[in-house]
Parts: sequence; structure tokens; C-alpha cells
Amino acid sequence: MTVDAMTMDETTRTVTPSRAAAELELKREEFRLAVRMGLIRTTPLPDRDEAVRDRGGGRERAPERRPVERAELDRLKAAPDFPDGLRERVRAVGAGEAAGLLSITPDRFARLARTGHLSPVRFYLNRYRSVIWLYVAAEVTAFGEEHPALLGGRLPAEVREREAAGEDLRARNWRSRHLALLLRGTDDPWVRAAAVASLLDPVQVAEVVDDPYERGHLDRLRPPPPPGFPVSGAAYEVAERLVRADDPDEILWHRVSLALALDEARAVCQAPHPGERPRPAAPAATEPEVVPVPVSDAGVVRPSDVAPAGGPVRRPAVRARARRGAPPPGRAAARAPGARRPGLLDRLRRSLPGRTGGGGGWGERRDWG
Repeated sequence: MTVDAMTMDETTRTVTPSRAAAELELKREEFRLAVRMGLIRTTPLPDRDEAVRDRGGGRERAPERRPVERAELDRLKAAPDFPDGLRERVRAVGAGEAAGLLSITPDRFARLARTGHLSPVRFYLNRYRSVIWLYVAAEVTAFGEEHPALLGGRLPAEVREREAAGEDLRARNWRSRHLALLLRGTDDPWVRAAAVASLLDPVQVAEVVDDPYERGHLDRLRPPPPPGFPVSGAAYEVAERLVRADDPDEILWHRVSLALALDEARAVCQAPHPGERPRPAAPAATEPEVVPVPVSDAGVVRPSDVAPAGGPVRRPAVRARARRGAPPPGRAAARAPGARRPGLLDRLRRSLPGRTGGGGGWGERRDWG
């Protein structure tokens, strides 16, 4: 097939994001949110995103900046409630308008949101650098229909106690939702691991990922910031704190998730060293071992819990342990002859609460912003 024929086929098969938004009668922010929520499926450009990853560099294109297949547009347009139904599913409202939808006061809505009853879908900072949380209007309405008892009268004692303790789960719920959207948009194991790593402070990532080449590869694959993210200044610092896990059990959970995601990525290919392509994984060194999949009680998303775009939910119960590549110069000398490489439990044990060793352990609360 000639280049002209390929270009013609690609042009007729897909459309640009701006053209797709116009055909779906969505504003730019509505289109971005629809993609982030998984309502509109976009397709990577093989000559841009995949080729860049094969060379071991650069971030792939953000989902909302990828083209949309003509078949996807036809599917959305065929819905009986198009276009009003699609616009309503992506309509985002602030706390004041959300309170109006529930016929409650803004103060009561804020109390429900802080205690985790509603999850924000995005945020932005106003001119005073105050965080403005936005919620999906359809989800707010559904919450009111499912929990009418929380809309009137005195709030339950459990909610009052959590509020009195200063609990605010809005940022954590947004991070959990943001991570789910990132994981759903790709089936590349290294990109999925980078998505988990993006929620951790670099110090935390360095404690879990001891290979500098792997850390560099994860940094190159770090997902782009969400739409509307500040680019510099004090507003950037505030937003940066919001995208990083700050609660001890949330930090530990993402550390374990990152270690498991790395095991899956290494089984596919090794992180590239400077000037070389990603190396395929070595044959399994031992019999397959059963790896239990932990279950979160905190509502935090694991990489294996979220299905890639167009694929089933992945919950691997058996996984072969892949042999690691040769260590960088100087690392082999630091390990005693015949000593085994630290496993997942060994790597994470130093970070568990109650650790008394030095070196900046995780057991102490720190400001990770």
C-alpha cells in the first residue's frame, strides 16, 4: 500500500479530537471529560505513541488528544438520547450547583463530600489559589435518589465523628478515580506502572524501584497532567500536592500496587538502558508461583483491577517470576556472593509503620507535597 493510500485510509477511518467534539456537539471541556470518564474511546497513533515508547523515550499522547475512530462516533450518535444524553452525562457542576440539585445547603453538601459520599471528577484553582472541586451532575442526582436519608435531618453519628476528626477524602477520591481512568486507557504494563508511580512522591518511588534505569523509564512514561493543571508558580505547587498520595495507608497501598505492576511489566520486557530498545523478558527461572491479589477496603484502585481499553478485567492469579537482567556496574559488588535479590516483601518491609531504622523511613508522617 502506498503512503498516499495509507494517509487516505487513516483520514477516513479517524477524525481529530476537535472534529469529533464538533460532531458530538460537545464543548472542548465536555469532550475532554467524556474521554477521561471512558464515555468516548480514542485510539493511539501507532506512528507517534507506540514508536516513542519503543525507542524508550517520551510520554505518549494524552487520551483526549488522540483521534477518534469513525465507528466510535457512529456508535455514540446512534444512541436514542443523543446529543442531550451525552452532554448530561459529562456535565460537571461545582459544590453550590450540586447542592441545588439535591435541594440541600452548600454546607451540608460539603460535609457529605468531605466524608467521601461523593467523588469529584476534576478540580481547578481560582485566582486566589483555592481548590474548586467539580462533580458529575448525573452522579449527584443518582446519589440523592439512593440516599434520601442523608439529605435531611441530622447526619449519622459516624459521619459527624469523621467530620469532627478533620477527615477530607475529596482529594483521595479524585486520585483514585484519576488512576482508574489512566489504567483503563492503556494495556502497556510499563505505562500502567508509570500511572501508579505518578501518585507517589519521588522518594517513595525510589524506595520501591531501586533500579535507576527503571525509574528513568517510568519517569519518561509518566502520564500527562490532567486538563487545566497549572504550569508554574504557587498554583502549580498546590495542584502538585493534590495529585500525590498523602495518607499513610494510601501511600503504602500504592507502593504495593507499584511493586506488583513492575513485576507484570518486567515479565513482558526489561526497562531500556540508554541507547537501546526495551529488552524482552528472560525465560522464567522457577515454577509459576501463586500471587494473591490484595483487596482494598479503602477504595483505592489497583492496576490489576482495571480493564484496559477494549479488554476484560485482569486479575492474574498465577504469574511466572521472570529473571532480572544483569545489574548495573557496581551493584553486583554490593551484594554478597550467592545472595538472592530482595523480593517484594523485603523491599516493602522497611517502609511499614513502626520502622525504627534510619534513612528517612516512611513510618513517620511527612509532607509529601
